[in-house]
Amino acid sequence: MKKISVVLFNTLSREKEVFKPIKEKTVGLYSCGPTVYLHAHIGNMRAYLFVDFLRRTLEYNGFKVKHVMNITDVGHLFGDEDDGKDKMEESAKREKKNIWDVAKHYTDLFLKDIDSLNILRANILPRATDHIKDQIELIKTLEKKGYTYRISDGIYFDTSKLKEYGKLARLNLKGLKEGARVKKNIEKKNPTDFALWKFSPKDKKRQMEWDSPWGIGFPGWHIECSTMSTKYLGQPFDIHTGGIDHIPVHHVNEIAQSEAAYDKPLANFWMHNAFLNLKNGKMSKSEGKILVLDDLIKMGFSALDFRYLVLTSHYRSELKFSKESMIAAHNTFNRLKEYVIELKKTAKNKINNENIEKFKEMFLKAINTDLNTPEALSVLWKVIRSNLNTEEKLILIEDFDQVLGLGLKDLKNESKIPKEIEKVVKKREIARKGKKWAEADKLRNLILEKGFIVEDRKSGPMIKKA
Repeated sequence: MKKISVVLFNTLSREKEVFKPIKEKTVGLYSCGPTVYLHAHIGNMRAYLFVDFLRRTLEYNGFKVKHVMNITDVGHLFGDEDDGKDKMEESAKREKKNIWDVAKHYTDLFLKDIDSLNILRANILPRATDHIKDQIELIKTLEKKGYTYRISDGIYFDTSKLKEYGKLARLNLKGLKEGARVKKNIEKKNPTDFALWKFSPKDKKRQMEWDSPWGIGFPGWHIECSTMSTKYLGQPFDIHTGGIDHIPVHHVNEIAQSEAAYDKPLANFWMHNAFLNLKNGKMSKSEGKILVLDDLIKMGFSALDFRYLVLTSHYRSELKFSKESMIAAHNTFNRLKEYVIELKKTAKNKINNENIEKFKEMFLKAINTDLNTPEALSVLWKVIRSNLNTEEKLILIEDFDQVLGLGLKDLKNESKIPKEIEKVVKKREIARKGKKWAEADKLRNLILEKGFIVEDRKSGPMIKKA
C-alpha cells in the first residue's frame, strides 16, 4: 500500500504540517485532563474523544504512543483567574464532603465515562496533588532565573521577561496592557502575569495546602502541566492537546513556564479541538448548562451513539448538539451494527487483497489528513455499499474500527429477548395506540432499566440490547 504521511494542524504555526516524531516511531503525547470538581460533561468528552482518535490514528500508522493525561485536583480557580475561588474547595463545601473524597468520586466517574465511550486510557494519569514537590522545584528554578516576584497573595511569573510570551495565542500584549483578559490585580507588574504559587488565606485553613519555601499555600493551575508533562515525556515532546479555550491562557502560560525554565520548546505540535455547543450556546459547568453522559443514557441512547455523533464532525469544527442529532447518530449507528452482524453470519468468501488495499488507502488518506473522521466514516459506508464480498467487507470494517473505536469487532448476534420484556413492549404498544403517552414513556423507561431499548418503526417495535 502507498505510504501516506500523517498531516496535522499545528496551532503554533496555524498550518497543517507533516508529523515527524522526535524519536523514530515513538510519540510523546500530553493531554490536558479533567478538573475533578464536577461530573465531566459531554463537551469535555468531545475533547477526550478527539485525543482518542489522534492516538488511534498514530497507532494505526505504526507509532508507539506514550500518552500522559493529568488529573487536576488542586489549583484550578473559577474563570481561570488568580484571585477567584478554588473549584475543588468550593465543590467540597457545596457537597459537604472531604475534598479528597470529592476528587476521588469525580475521577472515578470520569474514568467510567471514558471507558463507556471506548476511549483508550492514558498510559499515565498523574494527579496534581501527587506532584507538589515537583511543582515547587520548577518554581524554584524559575525563581533562580529571575522570572518570579512576590505579591501579597502569591508568587507570580513575570511575563515581560519572556520575549515570545503569548506566541501560541498570538496575543497583542500592548493591547492587553490597557484591558487584560483577566481581572485586574493592582499588585501585578503586567496584566498577563500569572500565579505560580498561591498563599493560603490567613483567616482560614484550606483542605488542600502545603508548606513551601514561600509559605503555606497551593500551586497555580498552569504549573502542574509544565511539571508533569516534562517529568514523564521529557522536553520537548511531540504533541500537546486540549480544547480551544486553553489556548489564550492555560497553554500560553504552560509554554512560558517551561521554556523559561529549560530554554527549549515544550512541545513541537499543539492541537486543539473546537467546542460542542448546545442550541443556546457553549456548555458551561459554571452556568449550570451541562449534559453528562448519564443524561444521554437516560434518554435511551448509548455511549457509543455519542461517539458516532462526534465522529461525524471534524475535531476543529464546532459540533452543535441536539436531541435530533443524537437520534440521527443512534439510528445510523444501529444500521451499521445490524449490517456488521449480518456480515458475520455469512462471511466465508475468499479475499482479493487488491480490493482491500484500495479501500485501506482511501481510509488512511482520510484519517492522515488532520484526522478527517467524517471522511473516514464516508469510506466505511462506501465499503458497505460496494460490490466487495462479505469477507472483504468485514476485514475492512474491523480494520477501520481500530481508529473509529465503535466496538464493531466484538459485535455479536443479539441474544433472545426475555419474555417478560416482550410482555412490557406489548403493553407499551397498546398504550401508544391508545395515545396514553405518559404510560408509554413509563414503560419505555422500565424496559431501559432492564437493559433493553425499544425502537418504534413502521413495521412495529424493535427491541435491542441497550
